Amino acid sequence: MKELIQYIAKALVDNPDQVVVEEITTQQTLVLELRVAKEDIGKVIGKKGRTAQAMRTILSCASAKEKKRAILEIVE
Repeated sequence: MKELIQYIAKALVDNPDQVVVEEITTQQTLVLELRVAKEDIGKVIGKKGRTAQAMRTILSCASAKEKKRAILEIVE
């Protein structure tokens, strides 16, 4: 799932080399922290948060297969 979020984020931003996804795993929860360049945060979040919400929806669908809860945090 880390690779999925990384692939989507790199396609959205102007500086794909600065995209970093960190994975924090517990027994039932997977937290993915997405870091991008400061000028690309708006592109990842999107208007009214629609792009970020779409990424979270895709992530939750992918994590349902593994019966885990996935959380995407966009970190500045």
